[in-house]
Amino acid sequence: MTTITRIHNFAAGPSILPLHVLEEAQRDLVSLPGVGMSVMEISHRSSTFENILHNAESDVRELGGVPANYKILFLQGGASLQFSMVPMNLLTPGSTADYIDTGSWAEKAIKEAKRVGTVHVTGSMKEDRYSRIPSPGELKFTPDAAYVHMTSNNTIEGTEWKLLPDTKNVPLVCDASSDIFSRPLDISRHGLIYAGAQKNLGPAGVTLVMIREDLLGRSSDALHTMLDYRTHVKNDSLYNTPNTFGIYILGLTMKWLRSQGGLAAVQATNERKAAKLYAEIERTGFYRGTAQKESRSLMNVTFRLPTEELEKVFEKEATSAGLDGLKGHRLVGGMRASIYNAFPEVGIDVLVAFMRDFETRRG
Repeated sequence: MTTITRIHNFAAGPSILPLHVLEEAQRDLVSLPGVGMSVMEISHRSSTFENILHNAESDVRELGGVPANYKILFLQGGASLQFSMVPMNLLTPGSTADYIDTGSWAEKAIKEAKRVGTVHVTGSMKEDRYSRIPSPGELKFTPDAAYVHMTSNNTIEGTEWKLLPDTKNVPLVCDASSDIFSRPLDISRHGLIYAGAQKNLGPAGVTLVMIREDLLGRSSDALHTMLDYRTHVKNDSLYNTPNTFGIYILGLTMKWLRSQGGLAAVQATNERKAAKLYAEIERTGFYRGTAQKESRSLMNVTFRLPTEELEKVFEKEATSAGLDGLKGHRLVGGMRASIYNAFPEVGIDVLVAFMRDFETRRG
């Protein structure tokens, strides 16, 4: 029998999934209990899959405390398609959308929104190399804006919002791809939340969208069918063949999160994991965090070494030691440890031990 050894996966996405989820999926991969087929083979119109879909939706609603007046959708195209769908559906003619610029993914969202209508960029942190989240006084919102768009966690730069911006009566739209369900979330303060699944929810290929019902009335009848949120609401995310396997895994992940004690318990674990790693980064100064302390992410810990040459050696030796995916994004360089919900705390301890050993040998 072949022994399978799992390494510590620090990749930013697709990223680590809960081991329990993987083992359950493995057990039932060839045949779902009582079905005789794999979840990847059953019809998306079958009662079996409809139950999988509805159970996933129910668990999302319960776990996240999603109010009844919000629709939950399982779409495709990733957050990148939502960069277009949001303004296509919500940015009505003659109105302006406010976008808070906190990183590379926010920049991409802004670029797509400008193709649709008028965009006002507020609170841009670009001059600070996206090393922090703006303070409330730096946000100058447009009166009666169509919506305000934010990116709750900046995967590349390692920053995260600690408090939501006060948008008054203007709908808040949030790209929560990299910190969705890593902590309790007040859904009622948002008009729309979207998240690619491949970091905290499941495998790549599923996009979770939660939208307040009243906003559906903004969509134009001229929109292409697949780009209209109303299409997917009316058809229960089944207008076309969805990512059946991805939704299945997402549903298993929701059950796993509930078994951890819910989002408050998950947040406590995430804070403890991140604190260990940031403490090591600060211990001697050999490592240098790139995000300002008050804005540091719990999900993506970014840091530099004294030289780029040392960073290359660090990455190579870490990979050999079973610590994979620590190379920073190509746009910013450095190192990045992505420690999403499913990342085990023991992996943090192993990384800290490696960092200390590396500093002893190379510092």
